[in-house]
Amino acid sequence: MNAPPIIIIGNGIAGITTARHIRKKSNKPILIISKESKYFFSRTALMYVYMGHLKWEHTQPYESHFWKKNKLNLLQETVTNIDSENKKITLSNESILSYDSLVLATGSIPNKFGWPGENHKGVQGLYSKQDLENLESLSASIQEAVIVGGGLIGIELAEMLHSRGKKVTFLVREKSFWNNVLPKQESKIINQHILSHGIDLRLDTNLEEIIADENGRVKLVRTDKGDLISCQFVGLTAGVKPNVEFIKQTNIATNRGILVNKYLETNQPGVYAIGDCAEQKEPQPGRRSIEAVWYTGRMMGETLAQTLTGTKTEYNPGNWFNSAKFFDIEYQTYGLVSAHPEDNEKHFHWKHSVKDHAITIAYNKETYEFLGINTFGIRMRHEIFDQILSDKRTVFQVAEHLKDCNFDPEFFNSYEEEIITKFNLEFKTKIKLKRKSWSRIFNSKLMKS
Repeated sequence: MNAPPIIIIGNGIAGITTARHIRKKSNKPILIISKESKYFFSRTALMYVYMGHLKWEHTQPYESHFWKKNKLNLLQETVTNIDSENKKITLSNESILSYDSLVLATGSIPNKFGWPGENHKGVQGLYSKQDLENLESLSASIQEAVIVGGGLIGIELAEMLHSRGKKVTFLVREKSFWNNVLPKQESKIINQHILSHGIDLRLDTNLEEIIADENGRVKLVRTDKGDLISCQFVGLTAGVKPNVEFIKQTNIATNRGILVNKYLETNQPGVYAIGDCAEQKEPQPGRRSIEAVWYTGRMMGETLAQTLTGTKTEYNPGNWFNSAKFFDIEYQTYGLVSAHPEDNEKHFHWKHSVKDHAITIAYNKETYEFLGINTFGIRMRHEIFDQILSDKRTVFQVAEHLKDCNFDPEFFNSYEEEIITKFNLEFKTKIKLKRKSWSRIFNSKLMKS
């Protein structure tokens, strides 16, 4: 009789990373269940497929034989029920499967807030392969589009539609784009950058109603300012939430997401949750209980694979890191830079006089400990900032070694001299830039003044 498999529900980065790392250490049978697609792909690839930079087949990260070679079996189905007491799941075709361990990696779904008309034809989010396919099928009939929600998915969708010559109106309820994440000066940069690309950015504006034509296709939206905006497509991108609706019908504990402890265990033996759907009961200081980010999903998968192969391991996400793209501005963040700094946090900000290049460095105003950095149009080295944060270095040491931190190629413009000039004026210091090969940083006392 065959042993029950480890069943993983979801084939995003979290689920597939778990499967890959289990297979490195074990021959346990693994079954991955997902209706969305035959193989894992990066969500950010959706925009590049639509814009013509990639073909769909280019989003496949591994050769076709990888799955068979590694005995990773995929079932394209939907799970409708989980019986954790008897270690069984039910599928939409009514078949029942037993499991040894169950990994819930069900990801996120777009938020909806009960807007009138939100289910009309031509209204959707952008999260799944099916969303991309539906957008593609509608594109020829779209001349005008309205995007609702000022986050990363919203700006991606704006760029996608703009690349095909669609007129795009962007409704953002906040007074400035992404100002719950970005400090004021940075949010202002992105506002101006969006406008410079011909997007009709309407800040401090809420969606009131989506109005359809006689065929049920969206034709207008009404805002809380009383404006009627003509459109044939509405992108709902007001954030995402954990995909846990069917989980709530089981005895697995949920809040906004599936509640897990530091080992990614749910309240049911042998059932784990990772990725966007997981909610930490005791998040680390400064971290959110739900982090719908690619790299945290990967780290959770690597951690859980250790536990499932005999080495029980606590999830430790380490220092915060993320990256994104606002049209043609690359954004990176390392550590914690608050949009609205607390009493002990202060910011040093530099922006280029013409270009949309900028950095913001957060530090403790009492101890001068470096807390984090945001960069726009300047790429930094993850490994170095990870070490700087772990070593609790000062803002002065960071400033001194900005050239070591820079990841941009040699032919890119470098702005460290301008940055350090402003830094010295603001801090009343005479710091000079130092330079060592970045590859030597881990084997030296570089970060010590």
